[in-house]
Amino acid sequence: MKLGFLGTTAALALVAGAAQAEYSLTILHTNDFHDRYEPISKYDSTCAPEDNEAGECFGGIARLVTAVQEARSRGDDNLLLVDGGDQFQGTLFYTYYKGKMTAEFMNQLGYDAMTVGNHEFDDGPEVLRAFVDNVEFPVLMSNADVSGEEKLADAIRKSTVIERGGEKIGLIGLTPEDTDELASPGPNVIFTEPVGAVQAEVDRLTEEGVNKIVVLSHSGFETDKRVAEETTGVDVIVGGHSNTLLSNEQEGAVDVYPVMIGDTAIVQAYAYGKFLGELNVTFDDEGVITEAVGEPILIDGEVVEDQDALDRVAELAKPLDEIRNRVVANSTASIEGNRDVCRAQECEMGNLVADAMLDRVKDQGIVAAIANSGGLRASIDEGEVTMGEVLTVLPFQNTLSTFEVTGADIKEALENGVGQMEEGAGRFPQVAGMSFAVDPAAEAGNRISDVMIAGEPLDMEATYGLVSNNYVRNGGDGYKMFVDADKAYDFGPDLADVTAEYMAAQGDYKPYTDGRITVK
Repeated sequence: MKLGFLGTTAALALVAGAAQAEYSLTILHTNDFHDRYEPISKYDSTCAPEDNEAGECFGGIARLVTAVQEARSRGDDNLLLVDGGDQFQGTLFYTYYKGKMTAEFMNQLGYDAMTVGNHEFDDGPEVLRAFVDNVEFPVLMSNADVSGEEKLADAIRKSTVIERGGEKIGLIGLTPEDTDELASPGPNVIFTEPVGAVQAEVDRLTEEGVNKIVVLSHSGFETDKRVAEETTGVDVIVGGHSNTLLSNEQEGAVDVYPVMIGDTAIVQAYAYGKFLGELNVTFDDEGVITEAVGEPILIDGEVVEDQDALDRVAELAKPLDEIRNRVVANSTASIEGNRDVCRAQECEMGNLVADAMLDRVKDQGIVAAIANSGGLRASIDEGEVTMGEVLTVLPFQNTLSTFEVTGADIKEALENGVGQMEEGAGRFPQVAGMSFAVDPAAEAGNRISDVMIAGEPLDMEATYGLVSNNYVRNGGDGYKMFVDADKAYDFGPDLADVTAEYMAAQGDYKPYTDGRITVK
């Protein structure tokens, strides 16, 4: 069992007059990239080219290439580049290329290892296997038995050992224990609890003489803290899944960077390529951390885009028109999505999107949906509906979010939603599974009445399962009452995909309103 914390071990050794050999390691890390090869806005959605030229965008693979190159040039020779999972899913690049584009750029960047995220299983073991075969680094997952799945049995490792500067570094993968509920791994992959799985690999690596161990974890910040508390021998946990920003400088950070639990340093770098994590760790000759410092690098407009990467992304984007032109449904009439209508009253597009959201998760204990009208950007004409039209309505790459709140929270949310009706604000709520009345003439904060949910009057003290999009759930458009919601999961499928699939399932879709919102 390792002992010591940050500088304590080194200080005691100096006092005792013992000579210790220090070893420094730089760990660059990403997580939850979700195929954001093009730049994103400050809201993590699509960023317009003119905004990118003005330096107002973040991320994109061309900036990440530059950031990694710069970090390598100034960093220690002992350097690792690793990923905390969920490279897959989130844009049309994944829809079209699956893992091929991911493999190409991760190889170019020179990743040393990654863990399997739940979204790596979105298209089953076959797509994951093709990705593993195409990458030039190990893909890890310690808490899963893949021996019964022939497509993965000889492809996914629990851990690996990499040498840097004559020292061995053990890397262990970790994926969500409930991946079978979050994705499509099939019946032959058995997921297990994280603590025991990690400890078993630590013990095995330790017996082989490895005393510097890094866990690549796609299990969320809370699970990472538990793993740090309940295992021995883990030096660093590079996290993912919860899209947690750990930072000593950035506004909105959840905690410091790194978070120390005993001798274990925990890091995570938000999501979508907006940050590149950089942790500098010093070990004594027993493999105990004597210092762990660093900070996520913000990949903003000041980071120059690599031209070769830009050209390659532009080339790979050309076939996406095939997806945009694909007919996904048919509508018997035009679907009203005009902002002047949807930001003031119930509208057909609002009902379509809210209904689609609720239908997708109604078997998960979710009883109602709230969609912000600002996320609805267009109407759809009568007749054939293409994916391009759906993406025009829902262009922001928002994902489905489920969570639990009280009736009082719902009332507050609806009051927020109608609080700026006179301004045509995008926070106006379109709903499914509930109904309400609004009096625009009343004072803001006291406009909502007659709320019904799941067929019953709203109970202010009861708990309800809701679905929205990740922007609203994380406080966008003033919905701050959802930020600390219970059982929140923000990483569902893309809202455009959900809406397109819902329309397709209806046959000839018939646009409608049904009085779920009454404007007095």
